Amino acid sequence: MGESRVKVTLRYHEFADGRIVISRDALATLKKAHYGVYGHATVELCHWTKSALTGGPSCYKVKFYGAPVGGSHRCVEMGPVGMMCSNKCIYCWRPSESFDPYEPGYGEVMSPEEIINGVLKERRRLLSGYFGHSRSSRGKVLESLQPTHWAISLSGEPTMYPRLPELIKAIKALPNTKSVFLVTNGLYPEMIERLWREDALPTQLYLSLNAPNRELFYKIANPVIHRDDAWERVLRSLELLSKIPTRTVVRITLIRGWNTMEDLIPQFAEVLGIGNPHFIEPKSYMNLGHSVYKLTKDNMLRHSEVREWSMILLKALRDKGMDYVFMDEDPNSRITVLQNMKRYVDRWIEKPTNP
Repeated sequence: MGESRVKVTLRYHEFADGRIVISRDALATLKKAHYGVYGHATVELCHWTKSALTGGPSCYKVKFYGAPVGGSHRCVEMGPVGMMCSNKCIYCWRPSESFDPYEPGYGEVMSPEEIINGVLKERRRLLSGYFGHSRSSRGKVLESLQPTHWAISLSGEPTMYPRLPELIKAIKALPNTKSVFLVTNGLYPEMIERLWREDALPTQLYLSLNAPNRELFYKIANPVIHRDDAWERVLRSLELLSKIPTRTVVRITLIRGWNTMEDLIPQFAEVLGIGNPHFIEPKSYMNLGHSVYKLTKDNMLRHSEVREWSMILLKALRDKGMDYVFMDEDPNSRITVLQNMKRYVDRWIEKPTNP
């Protein structure tokens, strides 16, 4: 990322001993919102982790893929470069107006070991209250302290962390790790290439694709770094998805009035053909967090509408010679998943005993 680094005035980060950290004011805001913060890394207990800890259901990823193994209470949702992103997506539930569009250099960031140790320490702090929770069992909380799954997807664009290949390798080497999911906006195809070249690909790579053409992409994703060629970068990332030797998913966040119109579906099918992912996840936008200041509940789809949109997409994919099938759905999360039968992989990372 060296020569393309953007010179910006940092609003939510500062430097300490030559390394970047989340600023004290931003740290206070994040901790008030129940995030854990260590240096420039963030961690959170998501809704489904809290649900699983208190006897409720796990997230749809357990139902679809069997991850996290053991249930959502064994998931670490974290971001290696919290509050840094190349986009300001209109639907982001995180406070994207509080993100710095900054590409940190190698010498400005913590080591993977520091991130892992710091994230686990902060996660233990967030979990500590559940030992006395009336609806959580001590056994579940103890299990949660031995995570089987890492979701590198929280608060920022993880492919902006210049030591990401080392981080994924270090996470995979932990004794309890069964799976690592990485979510990217696709603006850093060079990092995907590095992950492949350095044998550091995640168990499953997600690419967020929320527009089927350049014009709509700029309206929805609002890239602020690499703005001139951001769409072309996404297309390059999609090309890599069609080649890399790991499980791949394209997630489409459906926003009523923005990208759900039926005449856009053939365009989505065309672009999806470039990536040829193993799975496609159409999901409704949810009016949560900071996105409520930019969108409304009217922009959300009912699950029946997500399903209907998915079936039309399925036909469009087949019309273009692709062989996808409707694999599963989760009404609670307003999401469906389509599976690629020409590029078939077993859906299960580990089949759950109680899906």
